[in-house]
Amino acid sequence: MSSTANNPIRRRPLALAASLLAASACNAQPPQDIASALAFSDVTATHLPQAPDLHALDIALADFDRDGDLDAALAVEGAPNRLYLNDGQGRFAMREGTFGQRPHDTEHVRAADFDRDGHMDLVFVAEDDRVHQLFLGRGDGSFADASARLPAMSVGNALAVGDVNGDSLPDIVVGNSGMTGERGEDGGRNFLWLNDPRRPGWFVDATATHLPAIDNRAQGVALADLDGDGDLDMVVATEAPPTRFLINDGRGRFSEASSRLEQVTPLETREVHLFDANGDRRPDILLLNLTSNAGAWDKDPQARLLVQDSSGRFADETAARLPANRFSSWGGTVMDFNRDGHPDLILGAIAVPGFSPLQVRAYANDGNGRFRDVTAATIPATTIGRSWSMAVGDVNGDGIDDLFIGGWGTQARLLLGRRASAANE
Repeated sequence: MSSTANNPIRRRPLALAASLLAASACNAQPPQDIASALAFSDVTATHLPQAPDLHALDIALADFDRDGDLDAALAVEGAPNRLYLNDGQGRFAMREGTFGQRPHDTEHVRAADFDRDGHMDLVFVAEDDRVHQLFLGRGDGSFADASARLPAMSVGNALAVGDVNGDSLPDIVVGNSGMTGERGEDGGRNFLWLNDPRRPGWFVDATATHLPAIDNRAQGVALADLDGDGDLDMVVATEAPPTRFLINDGRGRFSEASSRLEQVTPLETREVHLFDANGDRRPDILLLNLTSNAGAWDKDPQARLLVQDSSGRFADETAARLPANRFSSWGGTVMDFNRDGHPDLILGAIAVPGFSPLQVRAYANDGNGRFRDVTAATIPATTIGRSWSMAVGDVNGDGIDDLFIGGWGTQARLLLGRRASAANE
């Protein structure tokens, strides 16, 4: 999120927000026969700690205590980050004080075994207070603070983890919208921190030699092999145009290829997702957008789908492939919620102007990369909130992916996937 001075949503009275949420929920309950056929069951009330005012902006699912199930690490804005441990049935309980008692302006979290000891570790990035954190897992649900190993501070708003230089160690990309001690109208240069193979879990700042000298106002970053050469390329979502596309040379050195993206309208983008939408084995690009950061109507918030062709260019085929939307979306995810073998979409929805909570949306893929809105037959009506970043994984061990949804000042939610789904029909 933006700084307090520039961010109207931090000044919005929570009492008013709560009343909007309650009114919407009361008016949106589906008939019982529809509810029983939904693709998801909302188990938030029984399976998650209740924290309706928490700003849980991102979630990482991993087995942090090595008991065979997925736990949850939450990136929290304005409060200490949280660890929720899973009882094996998808019921989560908070382990107090895991990441300290000091609040930070944390935006994102990712999990990986950075130090190659067999235990899952965590990296968090923060915006306004610029405190990025690294915690090394001990395998029992506890962590050692190794934040001093991170090379720099920044106004961080995006985070990705992956092996970009082919040495089998996870590296860190931080997307920045400003540098230490400044905001900057043009944003900040992103960071690339390479995991040191001589000392796994320590990081070398390779920004100057491996990334283009581009300032951007980054809000999201994603890594995937977009050109089919076996290494991880990068797409950076920005709050001011253009979206950035960077090609990896196989050694972790990136060059800009943004001209390959058809960018038909100015966007304020919050998340980018890379996946094969139409089944042609070429990754495509989904951009989730705002009209403004909870201000007045400005840019078109329509989610946009850029489809890759055989030449490696990405055409904006939004009009033919995605439902129209006028809501703003701070987060979403890709998952096959109807289990037909094709990736579907989940989008958070917030009404702007107003920053009013709305129901989570579900878009089903027809197998050819054309999506239809199946929210009513898929998503419980209780999912009204200011939904943020999401995580997908089988938290209750039934072999079906579940959905963990972050929230800004509204309850984070847990939706368990069901075997029977109206969306399959």
